[in-house]
Amino acid sequence: MNKFLLVFLFIAFSEVVDAQNTTIHGSVNDADKLQPLVGVTVLLKESTLETQTNHLGEFVFDESLPLGEQTLVLSKIGYISKHYPIIVNEGQTLNISDMTLSRDLAYTNDLFTITLSDDELHDDTSASDNVSGLLASSLDVFQRTAAFEFSPSFFRLRGLDSNNSNVLINGIEMNKLYNGRPQWSNWGGINDVLRNQELALGLAPSNYNFGGVLGSTHINVRASEARPGTRFTYSSSNRSYSNRLMVKHASGLLKHNWAYTFSIGRRWGNEGYQDATLYSSNSFFTAVEKKFGKKHSLNLTAIYTPNKRGKSSPNTQEVYDLKDIKYNEYWGWQDGEKRNSRIKEVNEPIVMLNHHWDINAKTSLNTNLGYQFGKMGNSRLDYNGTDLVDGIPQGGGANPSPAYYQKLPSYFERNFPDNLDYAYRALKAFQDNGQIDWQSMYQANINNTEQDGNAIYALYEDRVDDKQITVNSILKTAVNENVLLNAAVNYKSLKSENFAHVLDLLGASNYLDVDAYASTSDEAQNDLLHPNRLVSEGDTFKYHYLIRANEFNVFGQAQCTYSHFDFFVSGGFSHTNYQREGLYKNGGFPGNSLGKGEHLRFIGFSAKSGLTYKFSGKHVFNLNAGFIKRAPSIQNTFSNARENHNVVPDISEENILSADASYIFRSSVVKAKLTGYVTKITNANEIAFYFADGVGGDNAVFVQEILRGVDKNHFGTELGVEAQVTPTIKLKAVASVGQFTYANNPNLLLTTEPDAEAEAAGFINGAKDFGETKLKNYKLSTGPQSAYSVGFEYRDPDYWWFGATANFFSNTFLDVSPLTRSSNFNTDSDGNVFNDYDEELAKTLLEQERFDDYMVVNLVGGKSWKLGQYYIGLFASINNLLDATYKTGGFEQGRNANYRELRDDKALDTPVFGPKYWYGRGATYFLNLNISF
Repeated sequence: MNKFLLVFLFIAFSEVVDAQNTTIHGSVNDADKLQPLVGVTVLLKESTLETQTNHLGEFVFDESLPLGEQTLVLSKIGYISKHYPIIVNEGQTLNISDMTLSRDLAYTNDLFTITLSDDELHDDTSASDNVSGLLASSLDVFQRTAAFEFSPSFFRLRGLDSNNSNVLINGIEMNKLYNGRPQWSNWGGINDVLRNQELALGLAPSNYNFGGVLGSTHINVRASEARPGTRFTYSSSNRSYSNRLMVKHASGLLKHNWAYTFSIGRRWGNEGYQDATLYSSNSFFTAVEKKFGKKHSLNLTAIYTPNKRGKSSPNTQEVYDLKDIKYNEYWGWQDGEKRNSRIKEVNEPIVMLNHHWDINAKTSLNTNLGYQFGKMGNSRLDYNGTDLVDGIPQGGGANPSPAYYQKLPSYFERNFPDNLDYAYRALKAFQDNGQIDWQSMYQANINNTEQDGNAIYALYEDRVDDKQITVNSILKTAVNENVLLNAAVNYKSLKSENFAHVLDLLGASNYLDVDAYASTSDEAQNDLLHPNRLVSEGDTFKYHYLIRANEFNVFGQAQCTYSHFDFFVSGGFSHTNYQREGLYKNGGFPGNSLGKGEHLRFIGFSAKSGLTYKFSGKHVFNLNAGFIKRAPSIQNTFSNARENHNVVPDISEENILSADASYIFRSSVVKAKLTGYVTKITNANEIAFYFADGVGGDNAVFVQEILRGVDKNHFGTELGVEAQVTPTIKLKAVASVGQFTYANNPNLLLTTEPDAEAEAAGFINGAKDFGETKLKNYKLSTGPQSAYSVGFEYRDPDYWWFGATANFFSNTFLDVSPLTRSSNFNTDSDGNVFNDYDEELAKTLLEQERFDDYMVVNLVGGKSWKLGQYYIGLFASINNLLDATYKTGGFEQGRNANYRELRDDKALDTPVFGPKYWYGRGATYFLNLNISF
């Protein structure tokens, strides 16, 4: 270890002695406004030397420079690249001030017009986590293609969730403690102020934090570093919203060293591509910065983007066949308008205070304070018992879902095969209407209240009210021209209040707060402290608890850059704790729901390193490897936080081991990057909730499914190539070929309310351990595991452009049910194998469904004009031009939990409990017009 340390110190500091005083200093301004340009890439041609301009538009090269005649290449997104010839003399300083870049009028792409956003994702499944995190600001052709071309197919980079990447705004991490994922809608609609980004892809080093195996994105919204000017934007689309308006203005640095930026916007629409998916979002952003001399600045930022949207349902193939791929079961007509019962509403303002201290020319310290608060709600219908008989709820309403399995033709075909008239009636009823009947629910409530009863139906929301404080400091110091050190310390504190909230009693005044599925009077009480409580609109009911979480982490990194090779070493440590506090005494868990639960603590550490070898300015090889040990998320720690303190048994940290290697080729015509990667995740947990048939009893049981010790393998290759074959034509080709599978047979535990029915089904104290579930080598449901794209782009000298791509997707798999791969599948309640069990048929029943391969063609184009001081840009895109129909994901239902249930269901022409799917959108468009000055 001592020898390694001495070698490292020798390499890091040797250049201090041998350094020559040959340097290049320069600055770059906007050609029209003559104001400094931030983030201009400055490359010394035919070498590996590259840097970027700072907030003053300045850059410096003070490494070992090639002497003689050289060429500086300046480039920035939205500007025309320039080449500057220079002469470098040994031992001298070359000053090149006030170089300029002109706007590229042909570059009108809205880089932040992502075809898929958090507001359009599937709900309540892991499929909701995918490439939406890509902001596509990277010049890397593979990253751009993954964001723009692959995202509508729910493609995930390397098959990984977005909790494997970090998003920071002004140095403050935005990933949620609940699930580790960014909540993109918290800053949606302020696209124009998010353009100043720094991306660290994969295991590459970041100047701000350790990052995840997918890397990190740092978004800089400091007022002094925003591009000065005003921009008006209008967009029209038929994807998630119909219309978008945005206005952004940045002052640049004013007299007395003040700067400010503001942005306001609105996105709205009565319906997106799916039926009744309303969208309403307002966006407000402001940043004010004051510089104190040359060393200090203080920036205050506020982000407020309240938004709500109507959800869309996954459906069985039977439902899609009877309707179409736009069908959504969550809505119905009310007073001539479509009313969606499931609305997601997010209202979480963010306030940040950032202090920047340039201690000296080589060292800076950034200290940040962030506070996020507000609410998030997801609405749904409830149809509880309206009265009590001997303390047991009675008189609950029928399931209002129009696609409930007992209302579909398949149910009647299975249960009444000799009287198909029932099935025909169900078919006609669903085809003719097939939506929620709001009027009948109002009438049922009114009729019951006239008889001194309570509401039968109610609309409520599952609410999460979070308050989170984040404090951190980020240090950056250049030891010399070759060695850069980064360090950070970060602390998060979260108080999360969770409860159900009555929104609308649909014509009634009161609703009985009890559990309609309970078998005893005590178990029926959602809160034993307030039994048989009647609630009204605006009240809290069902459940109420707090989650407190604290996270502390530190990070350190050394980056070393030399003429032919670079390397870095990075490490991190984290301490995380969670605790649940119940505010209700649940009748099913009277001794394990009220008050504070166990104080959970997790220790994590991480390390990664990388080496880049530069054979020449054209050929570069890169190798990275890393290990992360991290706390499980809150979501995968508490098995049923709404009712009790229970946590996953023997829970501990999860581990991630990852490596990637890349070959990069750069010439004046061709840019290419080939990457191979492997990632192994071990000791992870997964929790799901559903009704299960065939787990030991005659009735379906609502269970919490806990998978423990899950291992997963992710490996594959990525290729991106683009060629500027003529001054106006560029060709591109991208491929992502992966294999993402379960790597072991994890343990399966089901839990439920410990009542007599559960005990009869073999649950002991509400839990039933099924041992191993045979998941090894099943494919993960991560969207397409293979994706390919070929396309071209034509840019005319008269500032218009056009492009087309053909995108191919394959190896998309259905999410399998762990319960049907456990011992429950082939054994009865006594543990004996079914006497009619057929192993060959069982293998067929348990085969994982692979979706059909498909192709999607996309078109993009634009035109720019300059009228005096005004820049006008028009951008348009058509996705899925050929209107291809394809499945993007889906999952097996847990209702068919054993061999006999599944065999009998699949024997039908139309299974009653077939898988539920999501389909991709058909042909859609996006149109964007902007004016800037």
